[in-house]
Amino acid sequence: MSSYFTDLARQYIDGEWRPGTGSWDIIDFNPYDNEKLASVTIATAGEVDAAYRAAERAQKEWAATNPYARRAVFEKALRLVEEREAEITEAIVAELGGTRLKAAFELHLAKEFLREAVHLALAPEGRIIPSPVDGKENRVYRVPVGVVGVISPFNFPFLLSLKSVAPALALGNGVVLKPHQNTPIVGGTLIGRIFEDAGLPGGLLNVVVTDIAEIGDAFLEHPVPKVISFTGSDAVGRHVATVCAAHFKRAVLELGGNSALVVLDDADVDYAVDAAVFSRYVHQGQVCMAANRVLVDRAIADEFTEKFVAKVRSLKAGDPSDPETVIGPVINSQQADAITATVEQALAEGATALVRGTTTGNLVEPSVLTGLPAGSALLKQEVFGPVAFLVPFDGEEEAVRLVNDTPYGLSGAVHTGNVERGVRFAQRIDTGMFHVNDGTVHDEPIVPFGGEKHSGLGRLNGETMLDAFTTQKWISVQHGRSRFPF
Repeated sequence: MSSYFTDLARQYIDGEWRPGTGSWDIIDFNPYDNEKLASVTIATAGEVDAAYRAAERAQKEWAATNPYARRAVFEKALRLVEEREAEITEAIVAELGGTRLKAAFELHLAKEFLREAVHLALAPEGRIIPSPVDGKENRVYRVPVGVVGVISPFNFPFLLSLKSVAPALALGNGVVLKPHQNTPIVGGTLIGRIFEDAGLPGGLLNVVVTDIAEIGDAFLEHPVPKVISFTGSDAVGRHVATVCAAHFKRAVLELGGNSALVVLDDADVDYAVDAAVFSRYVHQGQVCMAANRVLVDRAIADEFTEKFVAKVRSLKAGDPSDPETVIGPVINSQQADAITATVEQALAEGATALVRGTTTGNLVEPSVLTGLPAGSALLKQEVFGPVAFLVPFDGEEEAVRLVNDTPYGLSGAVHTGNVERGVRFAQRIDTGMFHVNDGTVHDEPIVPFGGEKHSGLGRLNGETMLDAFTTQKWISVQHGRSRFPF
């Protein structure tokens, strides 16, 4: 596996694999055992410029290419991902500490999104709109924006890079991808290699592995990209949005969440427990849609809590390469320290630990906390790790108030024996997505994905990709003669 990483530990600019020319290296570690996987000499602002200029040059011809021909690239990319599934799985396990279950989940969704990209190449349609002026024909064209900058996160790097890269390319754009420093291969150069092998013309997709300590805001401020698609924290997202606005760029932001899974008094308790445990602990809780808070009607709180705690205790933590492991490591020591500090802060505020996991290196075992004071800031913020807050409530009105009492609005779920009661509940929640009798962690290729409040701007998936990565152009034709007032 080490040679696999070493081979991809380069920059991919203008169709060429080359070392960066920065003054330092990003070291790519396995977060479970701290094995060095590779080192990548970082890209400078000059190389970011070269990448954007290459995308700009290549995009014109690509946009003029028949969309049926463009479509073939994504069909080939899908076949390559299927053929290379075993090695991509090993890369996910090694680079981001993903369990085999998580890797399978990520790859399944990545393939679904590539299938959708195949169809998206043919999606843009023009319109002819009536005019109040005699003899005038109004044509509205859907055209590519030109070049898209994509910044992807560390938690689902293969999927979340592809989710913007593939649609942007399918719709006729060039792309420059900047993966997270902790996942430069799976979230970056691996995708460059797949599209290169799929026959994508050189220069259209560029991958720059770098850091803001080296390039500052050069990736955002560069004059070439018209859209920046960013997935990450709301703090960084706020900065991205501010810089984009100052430079008249469109920002598509998929940010953090503080989702709640709500269990009403008529819910199937056993099923709700299964949904809640998955929604909180999948990929160690490093998921923007994860259920930070589990809200349970006090009438069934004792039964739910007992079963929830028992299931959490059964989750095996350890080596992510072991097929039996459910909880692998978090991505780095800063995350591990932050999660541990969150648990300690909650206990200091008066919470009770029903399960208190230990932290060994980057391996953070699950914790379950209850009794956190109602005013605690911890109940309103995102916790990116395997810590669940159980919160009892009295009746639906209080549940709605508690769910909405956060600056975030990404996902959520409600469990009830009455589906329409669940839908009515969901309609009262300020989120971009909400699920009845299911988990909080869902993504589908043609359903609008995104959040409200601090959880983001814009939507991705399906038709919303057209809004994200194309623009509209009005061309009018006067078949007669206009009359001018002077």
